[in-house]
Amino acid sequence: MKTQSNPYLPFPAKIAKISIENDEKDLKTFRLALCDKDDAQKFIPECGQFAMLSIAGVGEIPIGIASSPLDAGYVEFTVKRYPTGVVTSALHDLSEGDSVGLRGPLGNGFPMKDLVGKNILIVGGGFAFTTLRATIRYLLDQKIRGAYGKIQILYGARNPGELLYKNELKSWQDRSDLSICATVDKGDEAWQGRVGFVPAVLKDLAPSADNACCLLCGPPIMLKFTIPPLLDLGFTPETILTSLERKMSCGIGKCGRCNVGPYYVCKDGPVFSYAKIKDIPDNGF
Repeated sequence: MKTQSNPYLPFPAKIAKISIENDEKDLKTFRLALCDKDDAQKFIPECGQFAMLSIAGVGEIPIGIASSPLDAGYVEFTVKRYPTGVVTSALHDLSEGDSVGLRGPLGNGFPMKDLVGKNILIVGGGFAFTTLRATIRYLLDQKIRGAYGKIQILYGARNPGELLYKNELKSWQDRSDLSICATVDKGDEAWQGRVGFVPAVLKDLAPSADNACCLLCGPPIMLKFTIPPLLDLGFTPETILTSLERKMSCGIGKCGRCNVGPYYVCKDGPVFSYAKIKDIPDNGF
């Protein structure tokens, strides 16, 4: 991982492409291109990391990186617009070609090198699926895929219109080197897929924990009820890697706003093994 020499100064970037991800049009993927080639050489993320995305005169927000480290020439973020979110609203009002600032990459990602040779179970829910999408893109790269074993994906959303990356989901479903199950809390007339909450569907799928590691990311309530079935299936606290969400401000462990026990989510996380945080009060589970 590389980063800028001054962690407080953002890299200047341009919005190269904007994609609307859901029916409500309040989730957009922003493809950013760094303005300076030297800056681009410094911004090399790892799967599971985040960055601080800023708009001059408005503010900045922490956003998980949705593109693979192997996606050359750009970095992507999928951002939900909140009615009370000043920065997210301002970002959604921008157009392709507009300028933003990018500070990072920040935090601790998934230890992909340590997982070589293992089977990978990926469980995600809601728009927290963004960093898992980055990891899936990395794993499926033709230069990388052979280094890992079986890949299983379980992805849940509230309804079919809230499923992200629909074209990619379809392409993943057509592949023979992974298995993917998309489920929704409530279907509609057109939905022909699975209906059910992620923890319940996980129990039905019963993925093997043999030589496997689970990468888990989603809303806190989903995490709380997904951990027990994973443990029942034989995954250990050490083989469950989850990404925590906390209100982060500085992104580098200086402001103290995102602490969980002795850890700062922005610096020591956002990826933690469940073993590391399971006994900490107010850990979100």
